[in-house]
Amino acid sequence: MSVGWLIYLSQHTMQKLLLTIDKISTQVGQAFSWLILVLTLMITWEVVSRYAFDNPHPWAFDVMSMMYGSLFMMAGAYTLSKNGHVRGDVLYGFFTPRLQAGLDLALYILFFIPGIVALAWAGYNFAGESWAINEHSNITADGPPVYPFKTIIPIAGLLLLLQGFVEIVRCIVCLQEGEWPSRGDDVDEVDVEKLKEMVNVKDEDIAKLDAYVVGDKGAHK
Repeated sequence: MSVGWLIYLSQHTMQKLLLTIDKISTQVGQAFSWLILVLTLMITWEVVSRYAFDNPHPWAFDVMSMMYGSLFMMAGAYTLSKNGHVRGDVLYGFFTPRLQAGLDLALYILFFIPGIVALAWAGYNFAGESWAINEHSNITADGPPVYPFKTIIPIAGLLLLLQGFVEIVRCIVCLQEGEWPSRGDDVDEVDVEKLKEMVNVKDEDIAKLDAYVVGDKGAHK
């Protein structure tokens, strides 16, 4: 077997592994996204129950808060896999892929990995203590159990850490090849250029339309 074939096989295996982890993050994020619907129905039900039937449920606020927190945490790896976290693109978007990858790699190593490791470790301790004491919410007299919610913290941290290593590999590949490796297909952000391609519009068409609109306004003055 030639060296070139081994390199190709290694790259193909690595890309398949990256996309597999992306798929796991995507499936977890999509599964927990159903909590949005559950939260919407639960809030509606609680408002109607409180104001229409004068029958509020003291535990409802705790449960909704924990559901929202679970949704927020478990969507982190999914959003990272789609490169969808908020950041300042004012300068970043003008950088070359290699410069972008170098900056991302430094930030992942210096800040992301240590922070997520701390989150997962602290979450593991919080969850263990919560299960040990059978912890319940103390906001109400008979609050719901908290330990299932705290168990989400280390799981979310582990998924984020796994996805973070995938992003580090992507940065290294981009530094070597000069372009970003592909990501899994799901919900991709549609930028202006992609939108132009979708509707089959060229820059020349937009320029002609602008000229026509400007000329039409001038004729009516």
